[in-house]
Amino acid sequence: MRQITSRVGKRGVIVMPAGVRERYGLDEGTMVIVEEQDGGILLRPAVAVPVEVYTPQRRAEFILNNAVDEEDYQKAVLAVREMGLDPAGIDHQTQFDRT
Repeated sequence: MRQITSRVGKRGVIVMPAGVRERYGLDEGTMVIVEEQDGGILLRPAVAVPVEVYTPQRRAEFILNNAVDEEDYQKAVLAVREMGLDPAGIDHQTQFDRT
């Protein structure tokens, strides 16, 4: 493993050689993880993943669709009603025969 000496500049900026930046995909603006470890600091590229935000209706759909039997479905119906929603108005399918 190669060692490289650099300086910490104003505002904590550390200059890395171009070859190191290219090898690890560290372009300007790349997010990194700085992890304190015994005896040093580990710097790694970070991955940002978009977060999906679900509406109450979509959450209710998940709850109703995941019922495994009639008893579980009735609990799901109650949970959806507690959310202030009408289960009949939520598009869903059950995985079991409700007849």
